[in-house]
Amino acid sequence: MTGRIVVAGASLGGLRAAEQLRAAGWAGRITVIGDEPHPPYNRPPLSKEVLAGKASFASLAFTPKPSAADVEWRLGTRVAAARLAERTVALDDGSVLSYDSLVVATGMRPRRLRCPGPVAGRYTVRTIDDARALRAGLTRTGVRVVVVGAGFIGCEVAATAVGLGAAEVTVVDPLPLPMVGPLGELLARTLLVRHQQRGVRFMLGAGVAGFEGDDRVTGVVLSDGSVLPADVVVESVGSVANTEWLDGNGLDLGDGVLTDEHLRVGGRPEVVAVGDVARFPNARYDGVPRRVEHWSLPADSAKHAAKVLVGGDVGLAPFAPLPTFWSDQHDFRLQSFGAPVLGLGDVRVLDGDPSGDVLVGYHRDGLLVGVVALGGPPAARAAARYRADLLKQPALTP
Repeated sequence: MTGRIVVAGASLGGLRAAEQLRAAGWAGRITVIGDEPHPPYNRPPLSKEVLAGKASFASLAFTPKPSAADVEWRLGTRVAAARLAERTVALDDGSVLSYDSLVVATGMRPRRLRCPGPVAGRYTVRTIDDARALRAGLTRTGVRVVVVGAGFIGCEVAATAVGLGAAEVTVVDPLPLPMVGPLGELLARTLLVRHQQRGVRFMLGAGVAGFEGDDRVTGVVLSDGSVLPADVVVESVGSVANTEWLDGNGLDLGDGVLTDEHLRVGGRPEVVAVGDVARFPNARYDGVPRRVEHWSLPADSAKHAAKVLVGGDVGLAPFAPLPTFWSDQHDFRLQSFGAPVLGLGDVRVLDGDPSGDVLVGYHRDGLLVGVVALGGPPAARAAARYRADLLKQPALTP
């Protein structure tokens, strides 16, 4: 096979796409374009081990498989626009590349608060450069930290800040419990208690109205008018899909890039999307298109998408991954298999007790659709034992 496949996005999804294209038999050119100057690296440790100083930034880099050694990497360059009908992409350096096939792997970026006040002292955690800047702020003596958002990243950063010896760590969120959206009330209440026991303060049911300070943040103004003193503010309020470069092509970009059951974009057999930018129907569940922001998805989706680009979908089952996530916070881990968010209406303790190690099951229409363990290694191993059961479950009805 000759020609060129362009991979837009040089994070984990882009790397795995390049590797899987070679594994699927593509012998032509592969060009991977990424806006960061760094080669692909592992992001989950940024809010934990790296931020805590337990792992180096250099240790994050992925080593590409030998089969992908001839891949062309254009780093520090952003894809600015695409013309799918002409099979071209324009880069922000002014160059235009033609392609035979295109992989959309541009991922997400942090959502930012649109509030009045200074910008200095406000951080996000998505890139190596983000983590470097935040670590410098967290390691100052007597630092007061306010984390806006009690989701995965927010809770992880709060735990890391406590471990680094911050004088105060406060998490602000308009929801009533941390991580209640993905976990449900039972585990969210347990998580709240564990964080509080380890020194994290929560201001729940509160929004942010603005920031105080002249050149740098000194306080966070809440929606009720109260002010939290702050030297460092971490904004963890969700993500925005990097899809603007696809505007004007008649695609559904309402929440990431809508694909079909084989990850093809806009009905085009030569364009696929991988990683957390893809909004796809999962045949394992109810067929409703959803994005999945889990570490396992880039590899799973890249493998399927590469097969589709190189060999088509004849005889290929629809994409049906089993989502997996974990989150290390303080001295405990959350480990999940399946899709707990689809079973929040029927949550049952399968093993253990919320006061210690606990395994929780999430059910929909009587079927187990996800499990989450909270605790130490034994709890995580207990969750893993349910993986085979989840893989065998019949598809949910729409």
